Amino acid sequence: MRRIVLTGFRGTGKTEIGKILALQNTVQFFDTDSLIELATGRSIPDIFHEDGEERFRNIEREVIASLPPADAVVSTGGGAVVDPANMERLRRDSVMVLLFADIDTIEKRLENAPRPPLTGLPLREEIAEIMDRRRHRYYASADLCIDTSGTTPADAAGTISALLRDGVPAAASRKEALAFFRGGRIPGPSMRRLEQVLDDPPDDPLTRVLGVAGYPCAHSRGPYLFNALFSRFGLNCQYTWFEDPDIGKIMRLARNLDVKGLSVTIPFKQDVMTCLDEIDEHAARPIGAVNTVVFACGSAIGHNTDWLGIRKPLVSLKGARAVLLGAGGAAAAAAYALVDLGMDTTVLNRTPQKAKDLAERAGCRWAGWDSFDDLRPDLVVNATPLGMAPDTGSPLNEEQLYPELTVFDLVYTPPLTPLLEAAQRKGCRTISGTEMFIEQAREQFYLFFGIDVPSETIRKYLT
Repeated sequence: MRRIVLTGFRGTGKTEIGKILALQNTVQFFDTDSLIELATGRSIPDIFHEDGEERFRNIEREVIASLPPADAVVSTGGGAVVDPANMERLRRDSVMVLLFADIDTIEKRLENAPRPPLTGLPLREEIAEIMDRRRHRYYASADLCIDTSGTTPADAAGTISALLRDGVPAAASRKEALAFFRGGRIPGPSMRRLEQVLDDPPDDPLTRVLGVAGYPCAHSRGPYLFNALFSRFGLNCQYTWFEDPDIGKIMRLARNLDVKGLSVTIPFKQDVMTCLDEIDEHAARPIGAVNTVVFACGSAIGHNTDWLGIRKPLVSLKGARAVLLGAGGAAAAAAYALVDLGMDTTVLNRTPQKAKDLAERAGCRWAGWDSFDDLRPDLVVNATPLGMAPDTGSPLNEEQLYPELTVFDLVYTPPLTPLLEAAQRKGCRTISGTEMFIEQAREQFYLFFGIDVPSETIRKYLT
């Protein structure tokens, strides 16, 4: 039996529900908090009081590492999901079930329970603060979401058992999705895998689907990367291409299919925002673009990881004079990253009003497209699609480049664009869009699954 791991805040019923599930499946039940108390001979509040939270988390990490890999039901402590090392171990070959409840229910359940001092706040305020702080980590831990607010442990266990048996998507939703994918440009081996996932009945009703949403997006290397990572980390998932001119259609299909997450690319990074239930603070403003959607507990939450992927390769250029080419979704993320690094940034776009709008939103300057030669920057970032098929040109002529210039092209297919080729001939320092892709994909994987993949691991799968 695949291991069942229960996550969630204190008071959501993990221990009681876990015991029932273990009994129903005739397997062992493990409660990580109980194992910690057994190993140390002390209560959880005593460990927190005497040794502090850091020591407790170290012990928790050791206990989680010792758990059996299969034929077990595991109840985790409320903060276990915050540690990426725990998530890597808990997620391997397991079904993760997030239990949640409303704050009134949790407060009532915890009123007389001993609790370690996490904040020093009154109980209700502490619940609200810690739940909000951990919320996205809980979402990353969720293959299934169960609201235990108004249910008994036995009823909740019954709901979980039914979902473990049948999965979440209805047969009609799988059929619709299969027709959608068959009408696209998905390669044969990938299509055959999707047919196994979506046929009626599917090979495994618990296999989660993720993908890249764009038009076009068949060129994306995302499926090759993510499916390799799924295999490496023992995740029961399949990543594919959601290619369609209508982002509303893609999002509706994704919700019905209980998709785990989407990577959003051209031309949907701004349009997708109208299809979301929540947008994080970076993506909302000043970026105003989303490249990552996490689906959890009935909600679609938008994030932007592009700006982090752009920022990391440029840290050594803090305070430089930068020119940003473009004013779309990728450019908005780039502007945010450049301003965050304290760069004197000027946005250029062939439509001046778009350059002005982005500059005002990001807190930098703008100018006409033909102003590049007068600016003489230290860094130029290409955030236009120029260089990617079918428009395989370059936004700048070779004569406009000079050896002191660093050229960062966000286009990553092909890895060596015409702009980068020209820059290398001129002796410029060049940064490929692959570097941005690696870092933003790393952040996406963390949002999807709570696992922190080393950059070099991602690079290995892209070469």
